[in-house]
Amino acid sequence: MTRWRVRSTAVPESHVDVPESESYAHFATVMPDGTPHVTPVWVDHGDREYVSVNTARGRQKVRNVRRSPKVGVSVLDSPDPYRYVSVRGEAELTEEGATEHIDELARRYFDGDEYPHHGEESGPRVPVKIPAENVTTSG
Repeated sequence: MTRWRVRSTAVPESHVDVPESESYAHFATVMPDGTPHVTPVWVDHGDREYVSVNTARGRQKVRNVRRSPKVGVSVLDSPDPYRYVSVRGEAELTEEGATEHIDELARRYFDGDEYPHHGEESGPRVPVKIPAENVTTSG
């Protein structure tokens, strides 16, 4: 097993297939009391420069990121869980392109046309971008 730490602005080409797959990620934020808050999420990346997840404005993830933007996200390769990509950095929140982003993720994870739960969430969708400031890979 090969493991290395990359401090760069890109997910390595050797592992870019992991966040492009149907693998779920675990997204970690910090609760007000300092404890971690970790949730499974869908994930993708933007030109290897950041990874992104999508959530709803009223969820705990968004409140945590607004208060403390230092986050982490880890994505396991489903066929080989010893192969993974982990990214830590300061998250950026935006609502721009949120619906298109969640629909794109739904097409990959559900093989559908759009996200099936539009309007059922606790507020508008919010993409969360995590710059690849600190990338760890394995496998």
